[in-house]
Amino acid sequence: MPKSISVLILAHAFGLLQGAAAVECTGTFDAISASDYVAAINPGWNLGNTLDATPDEGSWNNPPAQPETFTDIKAAGFKSVRIPVTYADHFVGSSPGWEIDADWLQRVSDVVDMALDAGLYVLTNVHHDSWQWADISAAGANLTAIEERMYQTWLQIGEKLGCKSSSVGFETINEPPINTEEQAAELNKVNGIFLEALKASGGFNTQRVVTLVGPSMDSIKTSQWFKAPTGYDNPWALQYHYYSPYDFIFSAWGKTILSDSDIATIESDLENIRANFTGVPLVLGEFDASPLNTEPAARRKYMDVVVRKAKELDTAVMLWDNGLDHFDRKTKQWKDPHALEILFNAVAGVSNSLSSYTTDASATEQSSSAYVFYKAGKDITDQTISISLNGNTLKSITTEEGTELSSPADYTTSQGDITFTSSFLSGHFSTSGSPGSKANLTLTFSAGATAGVNLVQWALPKLGSTSSTAVSGADLRIPISWAGINQPAAVKMLRSDGVYLFDDWTQYLGPLQAAYATFDGQWNWDGGDLIIRAATVDAVIAAGVATTFTIDFFPRVAGNSLNYTLNV
Repeated sequence: MPKSISVLILAHAFGLLQGAAAVECTGTFDAISASDYVAAINPGWNLGNTLDATPDEGSWNNPPAQPETFTDIKAAGFKSVRIPVTYADHFVGSSPGWEIDADWLQRVSDVVDMALDAGLYVLTNVHHDSWQWADISAAGANLTAIEERMYQTWLQIGEKLGCKSSSVGFETINEPPINTEEQAAELNKVNGIFLEALKASGGFNTQRVVTLVGPSMDSIKTSQWFKAPTGYDNPWALQYHYYSPYDFIFSAWGKTILSDSDIATIESDLENIRANFTGVPLVLGEFDASPLNTEPAARRKYMDVVVRKAKELDTAVMLWDNGLDHFDRKTKQWKDPHALEILFNAVAGVSNSLSSYTTDASATEQSSSAYVFYKAGKDITDQTISISLNGNTLKSITTEEGTELSSPADYTTSQGDITFTSSFLSGHFSTSGSPGSKANLTLTFSAGATAGVNLVQWALPKLGSTSSTAVSGADLRIPISWAGINQPAAVKMLRSDGVYLFDDWTQYLGPLQAAYATFDGQWNWDGGDLIIRAATVDAVIAAGVATTFTIDFFPRVAGNSLNYTLNV
């Protein structure tokens, strides 16, 4: 039986089509093909941790959306915005109608209009519901109930947004957890239910572009198990997300480098999903490497590799931004403007010049040409950084104040090597001066993005204390007086009996990863504090032995680490 017919019969069986108030629209709808829509939205930006926050907008780290956010995003150069929306806490009715609060639907509509008024394309979805009421993979999941609720949810969204322009697209559901082929088959069915609900909702919704989703929105699982519903008129694209390599993106197990093997895997993964869906418009709806926890040169390389490969494979990209990672909506500042330039130039197919960095996983120290590091108390000498020019030439180097450096007095060049002279550096560094960032230089090239070089004088930071006794159930905050880069690089966790607190298999990784923990899940940082997560503290208590936390700072070199002991 064709999938479209089976879904329609299912809808009748639930009584879902009875009394449905299909919306009627005035005016015309400028229909657009899926391929043209995907081209038009590239690149896009995610309004993360906002309408998708639970239980409500504003519950997480962002204020409610406002029109100026979208004008800022448009001014930055983005063509579209993905607006994730979580409906789980906004149902005011139960089965069979699953009525959604009218004020919440109106809020969603208003925010969509804000983005449209700013001149952006819009893609909106059902978001964290995927792990709340709509988790197909959950033990004992009531699939009939999930199907009913999904139909009614999209019926109501479709009715509310059905008269929006063709600049608005819909996405079934965000990252639905899927582990088996059987669960994937159910998700394929849910994609059909989504389309059936849009058909019943009226308006322009059967002409509207949709992005269908595969298992977990994972490129590998999607390539294996996704099958598109048939019998529907909607032009459709396929959306997937990409947060790989996991250990680099999430600073897992102390990883702060991006290896050549990692880059090869990224390119292979993106090529794989394209090879499995030739002729299908593809949207990379989320990807990210955050300035909160990744080294700048490696992060910028990651941005270039992912976006450039997506461009090559005719895939639109939409940057994930939770309001902490990239754009500060209050100050209207981008955390890493060089990475932003890299994104836009890679989308346009323009070659970027990129700072070099350590790629060897077996290295004992890490270098980065996004910095010139000077250790306080040492002689000030010439310092060389390396740039992969990628066919470009260096045009100028300027300070934040706009002063252009002079060659050879301030620097000399040899192919991709740039050597800053000791006389120039002495204007910023001092053997007895205080540590910290002393200057930010901007390197401009014949084409592509600019590169940033931060001049940093560093010394060993200081901890507010060096030991304490573990207290269960709470995070441990360790005050740090920074002395260079105001950010920890990685944290090693080694018990006094020589056993790794977590993941003993990391012994097979390089020295910058063995016994190291994972950012956010096991440690974090905030302002002037290193945060040891409550679960980590409890792991120390469970082990019953003292554990030493070795905190690495940038630069990750010998002599730039501090120890803190947690006793039991």
